[in-house]
Amino acid sequence: MAKKEMEAVKGVDLQRYMGRWYEIASFQSRFQPKNGVDTRATYTLQEDGTVRVLNETWSDGKRGYIEGTAYKVDPSSDEAKLKVKFYVPPFLPVVPVVGDYWVLYLDADYQYALVGQPSRNNLWMLSRRNQLDDEVYNKLVQKAEEEGYDVSKLHKTPHSSTTPAEGPTDTKGVWWIKSVLGK
Repeated sequence: MAKKEMEAVKGVDLQRYMGRWYEIASFQSRFQPKNGVDTRATYTLQEDGTVRVLNETWSDGKRGYIEGTAYKVDPSSDEAKLKVKFYVPPFLPVVPVVGDYWVLYLDADYQYALVGQPSRNNLWMLSRRNQLDDEVYNKLVQKAEEEGYDVSKLHKTPHSSTTPAEGPTDTKGVWWIKSVLGK
């Protein structure tokens, strides 16, 4: 049986969507360390309408990050279908990697979201806070399942009780190499 066509949210106010989001759960990705904690993304709307993306995660007590750019697939559409472009490896950006970023669910107050890709190979559950109550979590899991995702692949992201700072322990790119090598 064919999976139904995935639907993205319509009418997202990009300005309201900007800011910091914490990864509550996701499918494991080869582009993130397996032992990553306190993973978060910060989005900043640029004057040209693109979005600056800063993804951060902590592994073995050190901060790793990668920066990229997101842009609407079809600027005339009101659907929340974006492309995100990163250059890898992060410490010597030469190869562009482009992926889909579709907002599949967003609450009315812009406090939590479900983001995926039409391939259904990647899924992220995001929140403005680093914790999400069980009722909301289960609601997002159900939405992901309705969109055809294998929710058994969801992995909850561990978060500290205090939010880490962007300290001098920056290891830009090191986590990327380790994750590609399967560490």
